Amino acid sequence: QEEDDGSTTAEIACQLNLTGPEGYIEAPPQSSSALHSTVDCSYVITVYMGYGVEVQVLNVNLSEGDKVVFEDVGHGENTMLANESILMRGLVVRSHSNQISIRFHNQRSRVGSVLLRYQAFVLSCVFPQRPLYGDVSVSSLHSGGEAFFSCLTGYQLQGSSVLTCRNASTPYWCGKEPHCLAACGGLIRNITVGRIVSPGFPSNYSNNLTCHWQLEAPRGHRIHVHFEKVALAEDDDRLLIKNGNNIDAAALYDSYEVEYLPNEGLLSTSRHLFTELTTDATGTSTAFAAGHCYEPFVKYGNLTSSDNTWAVGAVVEFACNHGYTLEQGSVTIECMDPKNPQWNETEPACRAVCSGEITDSAGVVLSPNWPEAYDKGQDCIWGIHVEEDKRIMVDIQVLNIGKNDLLTFYDGDDLTAKVLGQYGGSKSIFKLYTSTADLTLQFQSDPATNVYGYGNGFIVHFFEVARNDTCPELPEISNGWKSSSHPELVQGTVVTYQCYPSYQVVGAELLMCQWDLTWSGDLPSCERVLSCADPGKVEHSRRVLSGPHFTVASTIQYICNKGFTLSGNSLLTCFNRGSMGPKWNQKLPGCLKSSCLLFVGILIIAPSLIWFWYNAVYHIVLLP
Repeated sequence: QEEDDGSTTAEIACQLNLTGPEGYIEAPPQSSSALHSTVDCSYVITVYMGYGVEVQVLNVNLSEGDKVVFEDVGHGENTMLANESILMRGLVVRSHSNQISIRFHNQRSRVGSVLLRYQAFVLSCVFPQRPLYGDVSVSSLHSGGEAFFSCLTGYQLQGSSVLTCRNASTPYWCGKEPHCLAACGGLIRNITVGRIVSPGFPSNYSNNLTCHWQLEAPRGHRIHVHFEKVALAEDDDRLLIKNGNNIDAAALYDSYEVEYLPNEGLLSTSRHLFTELTTDATGTSTAFAAGHCYEPFVKYGNLTSSDNTWAVGAVVEFACNHGYTLEQGSVTIECMDPKNPQWNETEPACRAVCSGEITDSAGVVLSPNWPEAYDKGQDCIWGIHVEEDKRIMVDIQVLNIGKNDLLTFYDGDDLTAKVLGQYGGSKSIFKLYTSTADLTLQFQSDPATNVYGYGNGFIVHFFEVARNDTCPELPEISNGWKSSSHPELVQGTVVTYQCYPSYQVVGAELLMCQWDLTWSGDLPSCERVLSCADPGKVEHSRRVLSGPHFTVASTIQYICNKGFTLSGNSLLTCFNRGSMGPKWNQKLPGCLKSSCLLFVGILIIAPSLIWFWYNAVYHIVLLP
């Protein structure tokens, strides 16, 4: 367009709303050679509900002062996903909704540029949180999928047992996740293994509660009760366990009469036990057949047995879960005495202890008494040592301690080493790396403050890793090859996977070595192409498809609109070219504008000829 001062500028299509499932963006477009003092480009990509937008940076050439901003705009509020500070070739940005905005700004006459590729991907609901003392499973995380919740024995589900993933700009579950609460009493039939917990456990129970549990084993079995924890708040709180199915049966245990808990547990003489409970207590019950010992139990551990029916002569060996130490009891026990089968030793206990020296290549450090609360005034030190030519990666999965408590990581084998980090209060998941083969952890709890409840403490995983700063080598893939942006797999290296002809990449084509020396995604694969690509539409025409997908043998027929004439073949067929993969048998036709002229002539020759000249129509094709 002409301006008053005589200068000439060219309009650049820099404000676009894109709705296709995939495409490319070049900012600014290179269609104009005119110079501009300021370039502002804005692109908004919108895909179907339930889908997100994945943007891959194919090329980037920015100058100082250039601005590039990626924002998720599908929630009504803009959320920044990335900007020019991290923009690099191979970067992949994903939206959390079905809409993403990309803005490019430059104030120089010689502009920088970016080349982007975008495509839609299926969004999903986040995996629902597993209820404490319960479990969750899902049929699918996509729209229409369902999540199913259940509770452990002794707990009741509060809330909906089934949630459905609903379609939206960002898919979401139709309600809040339920939780599991300890029930006050109940009848439990045909028990094999179960647990009784006081209402509200592990928190304190309420006042003025009277809870009755009636336990019933299968016929021919008896019941063994093993005490995990009993804590009576007041002298008038009472725990009664009766050797029968009602309150009038003989007492096996009465907290009023006995000051200690029997280490060996309690055995019923019949298939019934009756419990009256007004305490903060948990117990595990097990049914067992006559002539057999009861099924042993170890909390926070596991066991192996020479005989899973627990018959006389069965030998059981116990082991603790990672992070726990075997205490009390014996590592192995044996079922003795055919007349009155009993274990020769009590089961051991597994407990998270304060301090220790660890030389394993991988493991877990837990706060003392985890998952129960740690004690006040503790000063615990753990030393972790791996092979001399290695170093240690520390993965802190849980950190939820008091604000006056401290967890300190030292980059060495004692408290004089460099501090990697010192933390108090709560913090989300994070990782640390040592520079040596040794790590020292110190935990100090405030001597003046008590911590209550489950889940207060920390879980620290550690792994032996190589000393260099490279990601692990990625394998080759069948029917394809890989290329790397850097000869060494250092942080930021991008590995690109490509496929041979007639194959296509399934999964991420680009994998990046991240700051924690892990790859940004899973290994892709090359799958054989079983369909032709969409040949596209022809201007001034409509097309008729033989099916919804362009598989081998499918067809597309192009029909020109009125006033246009077909140039080329109207029917395209997808067929397999062997090693070259499926291709269309013809090129796209064209629809060219046509004109009709009617010539009327009068010839006195014969009636048939006169009829011919009156009805003859000649088509003249007008070429552009």
